Amino acid sequence: MIKTKLSTSDIFTILINLVPLWGVFFNGWDPKQIFLIYCAESIIVGLYNILKMLIVTQVKKKDVWDEKTGTEVSGYFFIFFFIIHYGFFVAMQLIFFLGSSKIADTINPIKALTILPSLMDGYTKALLWGFIGIYGLKMIIDFIFSGEFRRASLGIIMFSPYMRIFIQQFVVIVGGFFLTFGAGKIFMLVFVLVKIFFEVFISYDRVLSLAQRKQQIEKEIRDRNKNQL
Repeated sequence: MIKTKLSTSDIFTILINLVPLWGVFFNGWDPKQIFLIYCAESIIVGLYNILKMLIVTQVKKKDVWDEKTGTEVSGYFFIFFFIIHYGFFVAMQLIFFLGSSKIADTINPIKALTILPSLMDGYTKALLWGFIGIYGLKMIIDFIFSGEFRRASLGIIMFSPYMRIFIQQFVVIVGGFFLTFGAGKIFMLVFVLVKIFFEVFISYDRVLSLAQRKQQIEKEIRDRNKNQL
């Protein structure tokens, strides 16, 4: 699970995550603004994941949906399912964060998405573009230039953001409560360190690949036992 070697994009990811920490502690940035970035980051991750699945779908039209039965479905079904399922998690994150932090006068996730840019200061928007650029760089280097898109599993791509998003959602929601008590700086320090560790040093794709391979082996054993009977 733990990476032993970091890529160039991993280094850039660490640096971009340290920028908000520097801003909050040494440049007077508002922690609430930074947590808005982390809410928006969930959306950025989801959009890039959809783009990855679109690219893979052009290479192979279908992929295995159920490892137990070997059922294959169109790549566009993976994308549709991801939009609905992942969108639900993002909506829940926005509702809990906005409700606890009181940063906006709404907890409606649809309305929150439309007013999110207006809630951001200038440095927050610049940082947001930084995260967009870093995730774009990671996709170009680690997914396209490496040729990963030719052999990638749509199932693994679809589920790859969830481990990150579970950690991030938990911290963002809890962080919203800390913000209401004025403890944003301390929580920011803990949050950024935890976020860097889980985002950079954990190889989620390998975890998912091993889980998928385990399912394939179990299916092969079941099929072999059926044939013997």
